[in-house]
Amino acid sequence: MSALGGPAQTGGVQQPTAIGIVGGLVLIIIALAIAFFVVQMAGLIALIGIIIGGVLVAFGVHFVPVGGAPAAMGQAPGIATGVAMLAAGAGLAGLFGGAWAAEFGLAVALAGGAVGGGLMMAITCLMVNVTYIFGMGIPAASGKVDKDPITGDTFPAYKSQGTEGHGLPFISYVGGVIGGTLGGLGGTLIYLMLLGVYEEVLPVTLNASVEEIAPVAVSLAGIFAVGMFLVNAVLAAYNITGTIEGPHDPKFKRFPRAVIAAAVASAVTGIVAIMLVGVL
Repeated sequence: MSALGGPAQTGGVQQPTAIGIVGGLVLIIIALAIAFFVVQMAGLIALIGIIIGGVLVAFGVHFVPVGGAPAAMGQAPGIATGVAMLAAGAGLAGLFGGAWAAEFGLAVALAGGAVGGGLMMAITCLMVNVTYIFGMGIPAASGKVDKDPITGDTFPAYKSQGTEGHGLPFISYVGGVIGGTLGGLGGTLIYLMLLGVYEEVLPVTLNASVEEIAPVAVSLAGIFAVGMFLVNAVLAAYNITGTIEGPHDPKFKRFPRAVIAAAVASAVTGIVAIMLVGVL
């Protein structure tokens, strides 16, 4: 049995099991009920936003091209690092951008987070290809498809024998930017939802003004947002199991299981973050 429900993961696509879906929905409903009981409607809305943010993070991770150690040796396409580490980098860049813009309203903050995450991945993917092409003399060639779905470029003539491809094809670059954008958006949404709850509850709990509790609220929201992002990124990494080239990779079709797992994990961790101030 795998951590996400169903039989152990193989090279194919494992769909979510009925037991996993029903059990996940039950846990989510229980968490929503607790949030409403503890902090009323503010807690309910916040937890829904946290769940949506977690789902965006897990879904976005499946777009990010990750090649791991084989990519570092030019024997697999993607960025030479792990899934969780790369996703965390994009998410944190987006989270910082969104947190900086929080005072300008929800829409501007979410846009700032999305742009921050997408920009980080765009720069990373660009420098990866510069290193591969000009530093290692490796052309971009996918090992999963023979033709780039966007540009129409063909890969077989440029793919070295004995490898799974190499470099960073354009479709992988686009996937990385999309994944970073979704990760930054999701991480920022989690942060803003928690910040809203803390700014509403802490002044009453601590008998202080919003300005006085602002440092505590911002710190707690940031800590929990980063933690929840890492939880969802690691869940997605377990679902991918190894490397992934991007949205054209067959492993991309595994995302429904990660989405369900992320929704449940976000609900459970989110209710803990909300209850931290709700039961004081």
